[in-house]
Amino acid sequence: MPRYLSLIRIEENDTLAGGPSPELVQRMEKLMEEMTKAGVLLDTAGLTPTAQGTRVHYEGGQLSTTDGPFTESKEVIGGYALMQAKDKAEAIEWTKRFLKTHEEHWTVTCEVREIMEG
Repeated sequence: MPRYLSLIRIEENDTLAGGPSPELVQRMEKLMEEMTKAGVLLDTAGLTPTAQGTRVHYEGGQLSTTDGPFTESKEVIGGYALMQAKDKAEAIEWTKRFLKTHEEHWTVTCEVREIMEG
């Protein structure tokens, strides 16, 4: 079965200082448990804020690094879910269910992409 990566994009400056509410965390945990039992969820995690990140850039044969925060970034990758699904449509349906766990004040976008094998 093909594998899919759902990149979870958030507007980092718009997230609440305290992070997700306990209710949101509970809904996510319930969904992740269901996805794991269904054999779909292979791995998932959130990422630390961009202030703790470093970008490594390669151009013209030269490497450069830039420490965060990255003020020019409005939308950043806040986490990911690695899924194994029968097809892209199934991966998208699970992703929609994940998005629906969030309260209305969240702005979250997921990009679902198939992982190239071999």
